Amino acid sequence: MLPLAAIALLGLAGCSKNSDEGANSSKLEVRLMDAPGDFRSVFLDVRQVEVHLKEENDPNGWKMLSFKPQVVDVLQYVNGKSALLVSEDFAPGDLKEIRLILGPDSYVIGRDGLRYDLKTPSGQSSGIKLKLDKASLRQRETFQLLLDFDVARSIVERGNWDPSKDKKERYLLKPVIRVVAQDVRGGISGTVVPAAALPQILAIRTSGLLASDTVSTMADASGRFQIGALPAGTYRVEFFPSTTAPAGQNAYRTVRLPGIVVTNDNVTTIQPSPLPLN
Repeated sequence: MLPLAAIALLGLAGCSKNSDEGANSSKLEVRLMDAPGDFRSVFLDVRQVEVHLKEENDPNGWKMLSFKPQVVDVLQYVNGKSALLVSEDFAPGDLKEIRLILGPDSYVIGRDGLRYDLKTPSGQSSGIKLKLDKASLRQRETFQLLLDFDVARSIVERGNWDPSKDKKERYLLKPVIRVVAQDVRGGISGTVVPAAALPQILAIRTSGLLASDTVSTMADASGRFQIGALPAGTYRVEFFPSTTAPAGQNAYRTVRLPGIVVTNDNVTTIQPSPLPLN
């Protein structure tokens, strides 16, 4: 399970005041967003969400959150959108870990339009655990915890898959989830041309404590993209076309742009806009 490579960002202190909440309680929100991969749809069968309130090795520290089991198409939550999984009143205190329990009905719809079931042995049993650092809920405040699910790195094609014998179990689910604070509102956006290049876009942080942290997305059908929930710093942004150019047109090219600066509460627009990929 913990080739999870879950990247827990430091300083999770994302709180906003809400005067309507009780004097002795706080509110916890858990949201899910996606960094997409090369699929039409990716459905996660989420059965349960829990948080751990005590020391790491204490098995009695887990608390189940108020969550209705559901199958979520994570590709609906890109470019700044997020799915609200949990919103409930909560006793103030520190959170140590969060755990997602997945059911057996996760699957993808490939570019070929076919359904492929996802096998997640560890996620179905002990759950996907993500460590939290300095995540503290305070009285009369709302803490927003954002789970950034990286589809491109999480869904792995089986090396021994034989399409003539096995048409369903083509992919394994090895979740890579980045934990960020919702009040981290830096971001990078832009537009690429031609949109038909359908590039995967990587933002690689090259300065600061979280250097080498990598976040990815893909441009939509119009060529627009946005990567949100980025801490301030300097990034190298890379564009990798996922298709080839039609005959008679210039080939699509890989583009790398260093020195993209992100500041808190601002979305940096890539220049030139639109960015040519051929």
